[in-house]
Formats: sequence, structure tokens, C-alpha cells
Amino acid sequence: MSKGQVALLRQILGAGGPPSRLPLAKLRRNFELLLDRFTGPEAEIRPADLPGLPGLPEDASAEWVDARQDRDRPAARTVLYLHGGGFVIGSARSHRHLIARLSHEADAVCLALDYRLAPEFPFPAALDDAGTALAALLDHPDGPRLDPRRLVMAGDSAGGGLAVMAAVRRRAAGLSLPAFLYLLSPWTDYEGTGASLAENAALDPVVQPDGLARMARHYLGNHDPWDPALCPLTAELTGLPPTLIQVGGVETLLDDSRRLHARLTDAGVASHLDIWPDMIHVWQLFASRLDEGAEALADAGRRLHRAVPS
Repeated sequence: MSKGQVALLRQILGAGGPPSRLPLAKLRRNFELLLDRFTGPEAEIRPADLPGLPGLPEDASAEWVDARQDRDRPAARTVLYLHGGGFVIGSARSHRHLIARLSHEADAVCLALDYRLAPEFPFPAALDDAGTALAALLDHPDGPRLDPRRLVMAGDSAGGGLAVMAAVRRRAAGLSLPAFLYLLSPWTDYEGTGASLAENAALDPVVQPDGLARMARHYLGNHDPWDPALCPLTAELTGLPPTLIQVGGVETLLDDSRRLHARLTDAGVASHLDIWPDMIHVWQLFASRLDEGAEALADAGRRLHRAVPS
């Protein structure tokens, strides 16, 4: 690991003022501008016109991201990707470079969903949208009707928790599930009770307690943060697909991943928890400037190859 790379990242990420104090519009704009500084492999980007998706803004519904080396052949696997940002910021565009790198490493075509954001659309809007995207891929008579054995659902931070709950909903409804879940630093505790939130606050410039609490309030509205209908740490997880969790060793949400892994394991799910020493929240976003970001996505790609063979 290059200590210089991590030091530079902390400098970049620490600029712009405390997120908890910024107006929402500026917070969203700053996040997009920040992630524009990072790059991924060349990819084909095209709008996704999937049946049943909700009435999102025309330029922010869903897009296909394809960075496979051979795009002339059918994809061996598909990834539905749910971006992070505390349910309040972020987009398919902000995460495009990460998703393109995942597409390249996993030899997969990725569908990046722009689910509706809080506070304009609090819970359950994002979860409804994730479920609609899954249904459009797997169930809709006018959709692609993918083989669920070829589908992976992935997400970072808020998107990671959202992926878990979208799978929980489908299992409860008796519907087919994706073959695999790939979770990058998933946010699973919306009350912020994990000890790592305070212990690692001085080490992780990405997620801070005040900003996290603000986003939780926007997302939850009047809902109980421990409601099993929204919280991965209290939901019934039995029957979920095999899961890979990657989390940073010095990030504030480390305990969110540890507890989710323990609950998945207790529920009989084949869960693998991979803690990367010295890494911060969703360090994979910074793969173009951080060696471990590229390494983590390459490792995930190898695991997806094994989980969903050609």
C-alpha cells in the first residue's frame, strides 16, 4: 500500500467543508464533482429502457455500463448495481467509473440504477425502485427475462444495505433471487450504534457521524431505524444468496459489515467478510488513484467469475 496515496485521498476528501452543514443541493453537486476526479476503463454507456421503472427524471433512470473486453458476444453475467450516498446523494453517473471497472473485472454487463433519493423520496422509495428494477430484469414479460443464476446484485454503502433488503423482499414474496450479492462497505445500522463509528471517525474522511445521522433522518422519515422491513440487521436473512462483503479496516462503518456478516452466517447464508487493512469507506471508488481499490475490484471480479461461471 502507498501511504502517499492514502494521505492524498484524505486531503482530497477532506476539502469542501463538513457535509452535515452544506445545503443539500451543494452537497449533491460537490459529491458528483469529487467523483469526477476518478476514472475507470473505457466503457459503452447506454440508457436502459426497462419496463416498469418508476417515473424518474428522464436523464436519471437507469443505464447499462459495459466495459467487457469482448462486447460482441452475449454477457456471461449481469450485475444490477445500486450506488451509495446515504440515500440522499450519488447517482449512476457518479459511480460510473467504479461500475465500469467492476464490469471489466467481472466480465459482466452492469445495470446502474438511479433510485429516487431522500428527503424528496424517503423510505420505501429507494427499496421500491430496486425491487422494480429486479422485477424488470427477471419477471416482466416485456423485459430481458434474465436467468437469475446469471444475475448478481451489488451495491456500496447505502446501496449495499439496499441490495440486501431488495433480496429479502423477493425471498419473502417467493420470487427468484440473484445468484450472488456483492456488498461494498454496506450501511446497515441507521441509528449509528456501531462502536467503529466513533472509534474510526478520525481515520475515515468519507463517513462522519453527523453527516450520517443527517442522511438517516432524511431517509427514515418517521420510520423506526430497526424496522425489519428496512433494516438489514433485523430483517429475516434466511435463504439469501451467497454474499461477499468488502469493508475497510479503519472505516466508520466497519461494525455495520461485521454485524451483517454475523447475522448472515447465523441465518445459514454463505457469507464471506473481507476486511481490508487501513482502508476507508468504499475505497474502491478511488481505484484510479489507490492500488487497493483496483485490487479489491479485481478480487471481486474473480469471485463473481466463480459464483456465476460462464
